[in-house]
Amino acid sequence: MRILAVETSCDETAAAVLVDGTQILSNVVATQIDLHIQFGGVFPEMASRQHILTIYPVVESALNQAHLSLDELDALAVTRGPGLAGSLVVGMNMAKALALGSGLPLIGVNHLEGHLYSAWIQVDKDTPANPPDFPLIALIVSGGHSNLMLMKDHLQYELLGSTLDDAAGEAFDKVARLLSLPYPGGPSIQKAAEKGNPTAFNFPRARLEGTWNFSFSGLKTAVLREVRAFQEMGKTVPVEDMAASFQAAVVDVLVEKAFMAAEQYGAHHIVVAGGVSANSGLRKALTEQNRFEVHIPPLKFCTDNAAMIAAAGYQRYAHGFSDKLDMDVLPSWALS
Repeated sequence: MRILAVETSCDETAAAVLVDGTQILSNVVATQIDLHIQFGGVFPEMASRQHILTIYPVVESALNQAHLSLDELDALAVTRGPGLAGSLVVGMNMAKALALGSGLPLIGVNHLEGHLYSAWIQVDKDTPANPPDFPLIALIVSGGHSNLMLMKDHLQYELLGSTLDDAAGEAFDKVARLLSLPYPGGPSIQKAAEKGNPTAFNFPRARLEGTWNFSFSGLKTAVLREVRAFQEMGKTVPVEDMAASFQAAVVDVLVEKAFMAAEQYGAHHIVVAGGVSANSGLRKALTEQNRFEVHIPPLKFCTDNAAMIAAAGYQRYAHGFSDKLDMDVLPSWALS
């Protein structure tokens, strides 16, 4: 089954073609990072306008790289939400136009679901896929989400906990600004942390006993107070040590919650996905243990891409789901 997928939930314009939800025939991503750096974050209107300029060549490139025409596809998948409304509409309209012109079935995909199914994608043609086993614990950590979920089977999600304030990726971006590090904050914090001491500052870990929820607002405030203290004393802020200590605090809570949930629900496999799963500190903490088998996508699949949307779209279509042309975007669509 060959599926063309389109992803425009935020500031990446992406299209990909996958076979049976695992084998990549093409995966094209046009990023907008350079356009948004001046704002220190994504400027929604600029993002949607750039998607309009980029969507056609990106989809055309994905088809050309896959050496396929629309007539040779089996279905179309598109990100329906969550995401920026203006960005989502561009991808949705492109997918609808393709479906209307070709008669191909159309599948709306939850963006978070896509991140999870990146764990099922075959890394390369010479490496067999290593799909996780159910039941599994899924940790989705990105700029807008920090969710801990239980999956008992394909497309079956039970939300255990989520962030009560800042998402993990959002906290990285905000702390990077406090430390005068460039956008995007995740890679900047990681780079600075590599030269810092993770125990230099005893930043708080909001474990929220008795729940699976997360909270990173207090941690962000603790960093702010330390930065101001150094500034008031006229001293240079130890950026590298603060970055390392902040990163360690985030990683500790994420890993601890995921492992505890796996133990409680009898899961031997853990899937970690989303932009923050690219963080080297988090990846190291998850993989340097032998209690659970951890599935983390390659770096190119951690950030937004259309291959993951095709992988999730395959599962939805294979289980009998499809959508009509009157489908609309859902900017706040919860995964359930």
